[in-house]
Amino acid sequence: MIYPSTDELLARAALREDGDRILFLDPEAFRSAAVDDLVETLVKSDDPGVLELAFRVVRQAAREFKVYPHSIQALYEARAKENLSGFSVPAMNLRTLSYDLARAVFRSVAKIDAGAFIFEIARSEIGYTDQAPRQYAANVILAAVKEGYSGPVFIQGDHFQVNAKKFKADPDTEIRTLKDLIRDAVEAGFYNIDIDSSTLVDLAVEDVVEQQKLNFEVCAELTDYIRTIEPEGITISVGGEIGEVGKANSTPEELRAFMEGFNSLIGKKTGLSKISIQTGTSHGGVVLPDGTIAKVKIDFDTLQELSRISMAEFGMGGAVQHGASTLPKDAFHHFPERDCVEVHLATQFQNIIYDHLPEDLEAKIYSWLNANMSGERKEGQTDEQFLYKTRKKAFGPFKKEFFSLPSDLRETISQELEKEFDFLFDQLRIKGTRVLIDKYIPPLG
Repeated sequence: MIYPSTDELLARAALREDGDRILFLDPEAFRSAAVDDLVETLVKSDDPGVLELAFRVVRQAAREFKVYPHSIQALYEARAKENLSGFSVPAMNLRTLSYDLARAVFRSVAKIDAGAFIFEIARSEIGYTDQAPRQYAANVILAAVKEGYSGPVFIQGDHFQVNAKKFKADPDTEIRTLKDLIRDAVEAGFYNIDIDSSTLVDLAVEDVVEQQKLNFEVCAELTDYIRTIEPEGITISVGGEIGEVGKANSTPEELRAFMEGFNSLIGKKTGLSKISIQTGTSHGGVVLPDGTIAKVKIDFDTLQELSRISMAEFGMGGAVQHGASTLPKDAFHHFPERDCVEVHLATQFQNIIYDHLPEDLEAKIYSWLNANMSGERKEGQTDEQFLYKTRKKAFGPFKKEFFSLPSDLRETISQELEKEFDFLFDQLRIKGTRVLIDKYIPPLG
């Protein structure tokens, strides 16, 4: 039930304003009842005053319940310095029902005493899912409060990507747009940012340094900007990317060319904590004409080699694998074995949600996609391919409908996703990593 006014919000949630502070008069009642209403208000309310107070309450709740948005930087530094291998950090893109899915994550990690896991959302997803950074962060924080989780929570800007076409037309405007996004994300508690300027790599030239030059120059400029807006006590974890996902596999020469160029520009400032590479996957997988996903062969040898180079030669936590969630189940155990620092997961979570949608809502969404996304249909695509590739674009326009699903259905979806998280966290071997988080990443005051 949404809060219709600021007075109702304060009264029903057992809160009191005290100057700039918000006091929690009954913390357990807030956790048990008010959190769900706050989430619904953030999704459905159109009242600016109510929304602004709701976000203030979320920020205060993070402090009250000791949920600390934080940077994973120190853990990744320790991986390189102390050879902390044997696990890969899952980074999960929650495109819809983010609160429900985040709750499932917190339930799953509680079973295995895990602390090394990341919630993330990409630049493109922020747009098509209609989840601004502070709303996404609020969903994660409130999910942690609801499930009784306390400690560092890692929220990440994934693929904060340079649009190559817009950059070519007007580089200053495109960089300024990215800086504005980064600032908004940091203010919301995104203390982990993945810069993706790999779209600027120029494979038309032969020299590998020249290929990567614009990539590392833009990445260095954005990293330098991030260092100027860090909150006190936080070193934001910044990732770079050398190979656009879905393109040719990355090479050691590309990694060294990018990192040496980047480091020459960043100077003594803190550089990158990880590097994203291409090993044979694509975002969402390759869709066959019948709508199923083609089997993909990952080049795990390349992943391991580049991860080890990034650790040994450049002091980073390792290489990052994108586009992994639709891989065969028997692929995931290889990531920690091959020193992969981070595995990005998204599409399979979306697929599980769609598998549980009521037929009438699914039909309504597919009708909307056919009417509004026809410009994205590729020549020769079947209806199954088109709908599979574009249905993520419905999450924003149908955000309220997704959140208005019956509570028992949302609970069923959450439980199904919890099973998926249980499997992934086991395969990526993050069990027991809470002790590492407690050791290397102190709580914030």
